[in-house]
Amino acid sequence: MRTWIEHRDATLALVAPLPVVEVGLADALGAVLAQDVVTDTPMPRWDNSAMDGYAVRHADIASATAATPVVLPVVADLPAGTAERPFLAPGNAARIMTGAPVPDGADTIVPVELTDAGTVRVRIDDAPPAGRHVRHAGGDAAAGDLVVAAGTLLGPAQVAAVASVGRSRVPVHRRPRVAVVSTGDELVAPGEPVRYGTLPDSNSWLLAAAVQEAGGEALRLGPTSDDPQALLALLHGLDDGALHGPVDLVVTSGGVSVGAFDVVKAALRDEPDVEFVPVAVQPGKPQGLGRLRGGTPLCALPGNPVSSFVSFELFVRPAVLRLRGLADVHRPTVTAVVEDGWRTPPGRAQVMPVRFGTGEQPRVRRATPGGSGSHLVARLALADGLALVPAEVDEVEPGDRLTVMRLRA
Repeated sequence: MRTWIEHRDATLALVAPLPVVEVGLADALGAVLAQDVVTDTPMPRWDNSAMDGYAVRHADIASATAATPVVLPVVADLPAGTAERPFLAPGNAARIMTGAPVPDGADTIVPVELTDAGTVRVRIDDAPPAGRHVRHAGGDAAAGDLVVAAGTLLGPAQVAAVASVGRSRVPVHRRPRVAVVSTGDELVAPGEPVRYGTLPDSNSWLLAAAVQEAGGEALRLGPTSDDPQALLALLHGLDDGALHGPVDLVVTSGGVSVGAFDVVKAALRDEPDVEFVPVAVQPGKPQGLGRLRGGTPLCALPGNPVSSFVSFELFVRPAVLRLRGLADVHRPTVTAVVEDGWRTPPGRAQVMPVRFGTGEQPRVRRATPGGSGSHLVARLALADGLALVPAEVDEVEPGDRLTVMRLRA
């Protein structure tokens, strides 16, 4: 029997960052940068004004006070974006707007609030320190500086940084396309009549949403029947791209345990590179993993919804993040104090859906009195963390400290 960490590592060994594509900035948000972005020029490219005001030589206005103001002729008017590059001779001032290039000869900007805002002549009532309010060329970055490193998840600030160096397109790892297949004759689509013995399919929606939340593109299929040959044909069609185009990962739910009608195990019995193994974790003990004959990685998860969710978080989500090109593929964790207690399964690590309490120190309690019961999907929405209980712990007691994966920021 594997530990859950061993199974996670085996899953990660099946995947690698996807090939690089070039996208426009409009499509870059949420992608992972594949190559370093460096600036070819200093940033900013030239000295510019940080304030609306007047460009001056500090020596000309050093003595200015409200009682003894300095009056200078205004010899230029410089809006942002101007191409003018005048020389400011001693004894003159240039009206200047924020972002406009500072004229040669000037070394200080006097904010308009310290003047009478004149346009022909300007009265300066106070003198800022020499050099004040000038943004110097290269003050943000020098030519050749790294602006955004390869492997970075591109958020709004990173997209802006790329745009600031004049790049309209960026090389990123292609987003993974993940096929999600839920199995079981007992499943019906949400909104369809539920007869005795059936239930709505929540797994395909759960896993497809989890794929999208992890940054992948989900191809949701299901529910499918418990016919092994039909399922095998579907999986082969996903593997070779004949049915729905190429996919980078296949995730199934259900049919991986030891029952008489476990369709995924039956369908993949003769696949040489797929194995079904017990994992020492609760929920989520029965797992399948490997490659289909065409090389597509496959994760076969148990069918109970909480088991599927926990399995996705422990095994599939890290794989999706690696496919995207991220180096850090793990949820953030905190050490939290347990407010309530519960029993744990002997010899297996336990993953308990929990809710965070309030206060400065992280505190958690079970998200539902049913704990980690693998069927408790209706209450799963209450969880904002997964507490990781080591296999050697027999019982969690109030006041114990546990590592908890945060599911929300």
